[in-house]
Amino acid sequence: MSAQRLSALRETLSAIEGSGFRRRPALPFGLGAVDARLAAGGLRLDALHEVAGESADLSDDAAATLFLAGIAARAWGPVLWVVRRRDLFAPGLMQAGLSPERVIHAEAADDAEVLALMEEGLRHRGLGAVIGEAKRVAMPATRRLQLAAEGGRTIALMLKRHGRVDGDPLAVPSAAITRWRIGCAPSTPLPRGVAGVGRPRWRVALARQRGGETGEWIMEACDETGRCALPAAMADRTAGAHGNATPRAA
Repeated sequence: MSAQRLSALRETLSAIEGSGFRRRPALPFGLGAVDARLAAGGLRLDALHEVAGESADLSDDAAATLFLAGIAARAWGPVLWVVRRRDLFAPGLMQAGLSPERVIHAEAADDAEVLALMEEGLRHRGLGAVIGEAKRVAMPATRRLQLAAEGGRTIALMLKRHGRVDGDPLAVPSAAITRWRIGCAPSTPLPRGVAGVGRPRWRVALARQRGGETGEWIMEACDETGRCALPAAMADRTAGAHGNATPRAA
């Protein structure tokens, strides 16, 4: 771990202390069918959550990245995003509701440095979200991140990237509270006669949840406020099954 990188991060974090944002124990999606499946009624803010693309395809990787950006956009304050490569596209993040002004970028040399910077950010307690991108993360490292997150209100999010040889990034045991798999689905159909492409859709799978069930949904991608939606037909089916309307937007 570079002492220079760590010192620079500490200086940046010190500058944002005392932000005073309202904090909540969990961050709901605002989708009844999804939040009802989550043990905390949303994503626990004092916990680690992992996300991976459904495949190694760049479109699935981008979908997983935007899924994380939408979660961070709905968190309460500044966001630390630790990357291994400079491929974050600020306009894309903004389309998912995450303003560049909220993002603190940190570039790490390897996965070990990603984890060290994430842990530093989580222990600071002055951030709304900490996001890290890594390929190989052992169980002890995820336990350290989970322990660093506990007792705070900074949600820990990890993008597990596909390796060149490795298979499923979520196959390795982890201490993460939830683990998600995101893939691209056919976009929302436009009305007949209207040219263009409809709102992107994702296949969202809650692959694992500590103390809770799994689940799969088709979601419309994050809008400019970071909120996803359930396609109208799916929302209508859920409403019919439960006797009341299910919100369509997170």
